[in-house]
Amino acid sequence: MDYLIDLGKKAKEASRVLNTLGQDKKNNALKRAAKLLVEREKDIIEANKLDVTYGRENGMSDALIDRLTLNHDRILGMSQGLLDVAALDDPIGEVISMKYRPNGLQIGQKVVPIGVVGIIYESRPNVTADAFGLCFKSGNSVILRGGSDAINSNKLIARVIQEALELEGLPKYSIQLIEKTDRQVVTDMMKLNEYIDVLIPRGGAGLIKSVIANATIPVIETGTGNCHIYVDKEANFDMALDIIVNAKTQRLGVCNACESLVVHKDIAGDFIPLLYDKLSKENVEIRGDDLSREISPGISPASEEDYRTEYLDRIISLKVADSIDNAISHINYYNTKHSEAIITQNYDNALKFLNEVDAAAVYVNASTRFTDGAEFGLGAEIGISTQKLHARGPMGLKALTTTKYIILGNGQTR
Repeated sequence: MDYLIDLGKKAKEASRVLNTLGQDKKNNALKRAAKLLVEREKDIIEANKLDVTYGRENGMSDALIDRLTLNHDRILGMSQGLLDVAALDDPIGEVISMKYRPNGLQIGQKVVPIGVVGIIYESRPNVTADAFGLCFKSGNSVILRGGSDAINSNKLIARVIQEALELEGLPKYSIQLIEKTDRQVVTDMMKLNEYIDVLIPRGGAGLIKSVIANATIPVIETGTGNCHIYVDKEANFDMALDIIVNAKTQRLGVCNACESLVVHKDIAGDFIPLLYDKLSKENVEIRGDDLSREISPGISPASEEDYRTEYLDRIISLKVADSIDNAISHINYYNTKHSEAIITQNYDNALKFLNEVDAAAVYVNASTRFTDGAEFGLGAEIGISTQKLHARGPMGLKALTTTKYIILGNGQTR
């Protein structure tokens, strides 16, 4: 615990400095970090190879290996993510309202940093740079606890960023990585109320459930993604097939990949054979209900658990629905409040789906893979919140701020 308290104290000290930084100093540091990541690409890739080798030796799935792997393009992506954040407007210091009271007081709200952000995440070392960029630009210091499977990658990325901060004359403890990999450290981190102001878990359902159950620090719940696509009876088949293949196979191990399908019964006989053929070519196993299996016998039987599962693999569940109401009920019952889509040419059905599906992002005729901070114009994202307070959906800079009241008087007493 002393180890974490030391990190917490340093993070608090750094946050006080960040709270006073102007936009230019923040942006210059982000640009320096972006440049240094590219310059140190060879070292980062070598460190990452150690993690990938260890992951393969321990039976990590191909989808998770993909999430873990860094290459030239992904390092360029991390660097560009920091540059994109530098180009965003700085929300800190904005006065979002100022009103006169009858007694002459002026009362307003000013946007301020949260303070110290703690992030627990798995497998994806690019999160180290993304999380730093957004936290730093919004005036927060950050304590990171990445997965043990990415420890070598995360260490080097964090140290490169710290080096960039020092070159800019800024506190390197604006970003700190917990380098101890034992689970007790995570448990202790969840109770570091005196030093961490908010905790954000990014990873699988088990991690998120554990943090919510055990943390004494306020938590922003980010999503596991049991994302659905509903193919309505008035869907364009070619569009539906293209969107489903993209949403499922473009990248398997991500939270906005499609994991579940619902098809209206009126088109099931014509559409499901096309779907089965298309996904079979992508080596995707379909697990469906009795009706879907009658239509395409190659479909595997689905269990109750299948409809709840975020596979992160070449597997997808399928349900035939009697109506759009039945489809919406199925989705709202089994989803994780992440991203849901309808494919339809019917305007009324599109609006009904938008209005009645309970999720952070709801699409009409588009892939769920767009639920992403960069795609939404937010720059890099800190995560995708599936809760309703205080942030929902992709979390950019504003989600990492809070407000304080500022009151201007001229001698008023009560």
